[in-house]
Amino acid sequence: MSDHKETVRRFYEAIWNNDDQTIIPDLLCDDFAFRGSLGKMQYGHADFATYLDFVREAIGNYRCDIVDMIQEGDKTFASIHYSGIHHGEFLGYEPTYAKLEWAGAAVFTFRDGKIADLWVLWDIQGLLKLLAKHIGE
Repeated sequence: MSDHKETVRRFYEAIWNNDDQTIIPDLLCDDFAFRGSLGKMQYGHADFATYLDFVREAIGNYRCDIVDMIQEGDKTFASIHYSGIHHGEFLGYEPTYAKLEWAGAAVFTFRDGKIADLWVLWDIQGLLKLLAKHIGE
């Protein structure tokens, strides 16, 4: 069995934390499917890159730090600590320029050593409360 945990680490460190989209073809299947907490499904490399850009426009210094991972068969689960600076319209809120931190989880499904499917669930209610708290600061 390949080390899917290492691929997940590379996914977060290279793509999200260092904004290196050139590694997408190395880590994701061509028909990659992404279900995020922010809306519609994304399919393929180009759609996912558009999603990355959308998040980065709203959240500067965006980071995804792995808290824990569990791997079983073709699935890997990761609990994640997310953080960044709210500097663009996001979830209906104009920029607050506040530091945001929230929790989430991700389930990765692998095929032929690459990520075929990813389902990410953020603590949206906690994030919305945090954004509302920073309005007017």
